[in-house]
Amino acid sequence: MNILDRIVSDVHLMFRRPVREQYGALCYRVKKKRSGVEVLLITSRDTGRWVIPKGWPMDGKSAAGAAAREAWEEAGVKGKVAEEPIGSYHYMKGLPEGLKVDCRVRVFALAVDDICKNFPEKGERRAEWVDCTEAANRVQEPGLKSLLLAFEEKMLAELAPKPKNGTTGA
Repeated sequence: MNILDRIVSDVHLMFRRPVREQYGALCYRVKKKRSGVEVLLITSRDTGRWVIPKGWPMDGKSAAGAAAREAWEEAGVKGKVAEEPIGSYHYMKGLPEGLKVDCRVRVFALAVDDICKNFPEKGERRAEWVDCTEAANRVQEPGLKSLLLAFEEKMLAELAPKPKNGTTGA
């Protein structure tokens, strides 16, 4: 098979394959002093771009469980993971052979309550806690940007002080 036939075959396969699914964890913590929320971003090992912990389905684990496991393996964080996804986004996953495949990442919120000193990918990535607006500015995937901003809006609404004695505050 000559190189041109190989390229045509690879392109054909790339467009014919079904979307692959991954599970991601939107790791967050609530700032106590000023009502707000921070999310944890990590760098990818290959390109160094800012991402959230994510990975492939795992035998014996639910989608939320797999997302929580990825958060620990890649970022060293543990906490309570929501069983229902907050949304999803798509990106093109580069494979070792040079092919790229369309991946849908279902994202689960994970309220971080433990930061571990030792975890499998320690030293392989950078990690930073940032507000959702900064996180949206750093990530490349448009769907993930939207998810981060929507998550911030939802969390701020939940953190807003509730009126006392049934008054509206007006």
